[in-house]
Amino acid sequence: MKKISRRNFLKVSGAMAAAGALAACGGSGASTPAASGAASTSTAASAAAAGEDKFASLGDFTMTVGHAQPEGNPRFVSMEQFAADVAEATNGHVKIEVYGNGQLGTEKEMLEQVVAGTVQGMRGGQFDFSPRLLMFTLPFLTNTRAQVTALLQSDLAQKVCAEAEGETGTVIINLCDAGGYRQFSNSKHAIKAPADLKGLKMRTNGMKTIDMTFQAMGATTTTIPYSDLYMGLKTGVADGQENPWVNVEGMKFYEVQKYFTEVNYQFHPDPFYVNAAWWNGLPEEYRDIITECATKMGEYNDELIDKNSSAAKQTIVDYGCEVYEPSADELKAFQTAVQSVYDQCVTEGICTADEIKEMQDIVAKA
Repeated sequence: MKKISRRNFLKVSGAMAAAGALAACGGSGASTPAASGAASTSTAASAAAAGEDKFASLGDFTMTVGHAQPEGNPRFVSMEQFAADVAEATNGHVKIEVYGNGQLGTEKEMLEQVVAGTVQGMRGGQFDFSPRLLMFTLPFLTNTRAQVTALLQSDLAQKVCAEAEGETGTVIINLCDAGGYRQFSNSKHAIKAPADLKGLKMRTNGMKTIDMTFQAMGATTTTIPYSDLYMGLKTGVADGQENPWVNVEGMKFYEVQKYFTEVNYQFHPDPFYVNAAWWNGLPEEYRDIITECATKMGEYNDELIDKNSSAAKQTIVDYGCEVYEPSADELKAFQTAVQSVYDQCVTEGICTADEIKEMQDIVAKA
């Protein structure tokens, strides 16, 4: 993974974007979009002349991709594998530069960069520009990996992704799981029932369905960026938070949280956004390869989540944290307490009542 300060990255990106714009104004023929995605024709011409490989005549492209997760997280690992797969499949003519751990900013900032074209891609559960994707984050919508996969591969998901692409000027080349089922934690006391959340200040990333869920159970919410969450919990800006086991372990939130509840209340879709202008400027052969590698990446990501979640949870237990596992009846109480979230999502236009039924039917058949 490349390491660079966000400030320096944005300076370089801006300079490259400006250079690309000047070239486009002064040249003839079609121009290639996006700052660092321009084809290197001299390299391609040399390779073609030498007859080295079938992709040499297509040119060289670089795709800069950002995400928020640290080394070892399934998103981080699967993105590194994606970069290697694309390089191998294109004989090195398409280079994926991955900047993890929030090096390029918050997820919202990274998506803004993708929309602007200064970065070619990002992965992450950022839905500010495409709020209808939030329908898949309704609390207690699914129970198993098979149900999650069925939802993310459904015709409904394809329809909502197409809407998001139109709203953001991007292409979503994969939709996988952001980290697995999400759990509650706090520094005050065990959460065994919805009433135990009353009066707690819970950190969220600003996602409406998370805020609605906590508020339905009597908690207050405060928005803290993911990269600042550890310090926010340590200093008491928030009492608690919610995240999958792999995120809690990777970001070491267990060092500043004592009580965890394995409630499995929600999963998050993980869209892989790519700038549409850059994407459409790629040769078709490269688009096909990148799409295929992204599909493999999504499958690998979800396998890693399933493989690593138990070990991550054990790390948290071994550190000395308390993990409460609610009974079936206790889980039912949580589910009942948040049913109003479904009605709120319909009222706010996140989804329709028919779409909720469609999702429930997909889950029931999975």
